[in-house]
Amino acid sequence: MANKQHFTDTLLLWHQTCNDRQLPWKSETDPYKIWLSEIILQQTRALQGLPYYERYISHYPTIKDLAAAEDAVVYKLWQGLGYYNRCKNMLATARTVAEEYGGVFPNTYEGILQLKGIGAYTASAIASFAFKLPYAVVDGNVNRVLSRYFAIREAVDSTVGKKMLATLAQNMLNEQQPDQYNQAIMDFGATVCTPQKPLCASCMLQDRCQAFAEDAVQLLPIKTKKIVVLSRHFQYIMLRHEDKVYVQQRGQGDIWQNLYEPYLWETEAPSSIEEVSSYLGQQGIKLSQIREMGTSKQRLTHRWILAQFYEVYVEELPAYLQQGMWVPLSSINQYAFPKTMAEHIKKHYI
Repeated sequence: MANKQHFTDTLLLWHQTCNDRQLPWKSETDPYKIWLSEIILQQTRALQGLPYYERYISHYPTIKDLAAAEDAVVYKLWQGLGYYNRCKNMLATARTVAEEYGGVFPNTYEGILQLKGIGAYTASAIASFAFKLPYAVVDGNVNRVLSRYFAIREAVDSTVGKKMLATLAQNMLNEQQPDQYNQAIMDFGATVCTPQKPLCASCMLQDRCQAFAEDAVQLLPIKTKKIVVLSRHFQYIMLRHEDKVYVQQRGQGDIWQNLYEPYLWETEAPSSIEEVSSYLGQQGIKLSQIREMGTSKQRLTHRWILAQFYEVYVEELPAYLQQGMWVPLSSINQYAFPKTMAEHIKKHYI
């Protein structure tokens, strides 16, 4: 108990006297803004997510504003963040809250957890920051701080390790100040107890940190799972006819759902310009000119997207291309594209 008291009190003291991490959603009590920041920051660094948060708040000051927004505009604002299923779930939750709850967020942990795209971590964050409810947040920063301070050897990505750390996090929580404590431990992990080169020399918890005493700071936390990264080869073909370009919307069941892209030929290996030209001919696309437009490589969680770009002028509009549409090149920036394609379009066409 004494160790818990020391750990919790020291974190709160650090938060009050040393924590200078400035982010606009800190100390926020509006559940809409807290939820929005948490959705944006899932699998995204704070500084990368900050401009997106500010744009969304500017465009949609309330959850009712977001619920009434056009899907295409919301996806366009999201462009570049990746993991577009988050955006899809965000829109669904906004509309649920607007339609079923009158635009007012549920004020219980259980009610929040029922909303689409919200798991235990996000529900705990909203419950504690917006409603001062005693729920501990458990993210990578929290796992790292607890694993090191208590020298936990269970892997943080194992079933046993997850359960152990969730229980420990809840036990360490200051139930009178759950919002302050949760903010403190997350910021402490982000700025002091960092993955690489932690600031042990100036750490206020160093004197009782078991990992420091055992010279095991760099060994913890332990992870067992290794991500297997596969490669996919995308041949992006910008079909052009007069002042129009062909774009199509990606469907369900794959990456980048609902985003737009040009004509795509996915292959098992890199392709040559001759192979692309031959393939288009086999598809009945009569081309008058083709040129290579470079390559790009984008890392997703479980795969590399290796893209090759081509620009193709066609003599006539292929009648069978019914799944997409021909849009003026001057309007192409109105559509939300995956990051790889968006950067290519910005470089060559805008």
